[in-house]
Amino acid sequence: MSHWILHVDLDQFLASVELQRHPELVGLPVIVGGSGDPTEPRKVVTCASYQAREFGVHAGMPLRVAARKCPDATFLPSDSPAYDAASERVMGLLRDLGHPLEVWGWDEAYLGADVPDPVELAERIRILVAAETGLSCSVGISDNKQRAKVATGFGKPAGIFVLTADNWMTLMGDRSVDALWGVGPRTAKKLAAMGIHTVADLAGTDATTLTAAFGPSTGLGILLLAKGGGDTEVSAQPWVPRSRSHVVTFPHDLTDVDEMSRAVTDLTARTLDEIVGEGRIVTRVSVTVRTSTFYTRTKIRKLAEPGIDLDTITAQALALLGEFDLDRPVRLLGVRLELQMPDDSPKESAPC
Repeated sequence: MSHWILHVDLDQFLASVELQRHPELVGLPVIVGGSGDPTEPRKVVTCASYQAREFGVHAGMPLRVAARKCPDATFLPSDSPAYDAASERVMGLLRDLGHPLEVWGWDEAYLGADVPDPVELAERIRILVAAETGLSCSVGISDNKQRAKVATGFGKPAGIFVLTADNWMTLMGDRSVDALWGVGPRTAKKLAAMGIHTVADLAGTDATTLTAAFGPSTGLGILLLAKGGGDTEVSAQPWVPRSRSHVVTFPHDLTDVDEMSRAVTDLTARTLDEIVGEGRIVTRVSVTVRTSTFYTRTKIRKLAEPGIDLDTITAQALALLGEFDLDRPVRLLGVRLELQMPDDSPKESAPC
């Protein structure tokens, strides 16, 4: 199989965005929702950090209930513009990989890819998102959307999981029917009344029994879900990538500047090779450095003239590397090349 669907899900997305702004709260229970006041009536949790979830806090729970379950949590107000900006940055990175992308909200999207090794692509996504945004994501891999989404749950947090027909029933058969994406509490309750409790139970139920109880559309739909089926198409508008990038996390932190330079040279060549193959032109070069303490910085510079000359672009990348204080061990390096867009054209000067 060469056509894969990857479900990319940003881990504790809203909480993670807030933790970037409040690093002193990393590792502590954080709850995002409403105006940040847990006594505020009719307001619910929009996101809880993993530490808060250990106390039973979850999205949709009233803030007052969350405060009772986790009294030591820090409550923060929702900030939609910040989440919009962070989400758009991530989705832009995913689109720039050159595969169809179907966005399903702030924190998740489906990517369709005809590749021989989807795990390699998923790992590239995970590393790229972390390097460029500081956010972590999990990636579920399958041949349809529903199964890919379920796979993501097995990979969380910050992991990758492959779920196919080969391991579907082994992993899902004994689980409750509400473990299926699209089977809610009401449907699960009705199935239980019919003696159908597990995914395997549902998958083994005769189609006529289900269509009689739920109607043809829902009945056949939940049967398909139980058997691991689902949508196989990723719908996306045509996208022209604005950049290409490659990132490497080293097995051992680098302290030798020459080793760092060689890594940047290699990353630049690999990235430019993709761009040349697409007939695109580079306009700007950026280099990202992450130290062993996870301190991350990116420097960017515009080329004197847009082009695809390897020596010129490599020299620019190495010059940017030289602008960093490389006095601490380096954990990660990344090179991103921004591209000339089809509608880019010189603007005429306005008359004085």
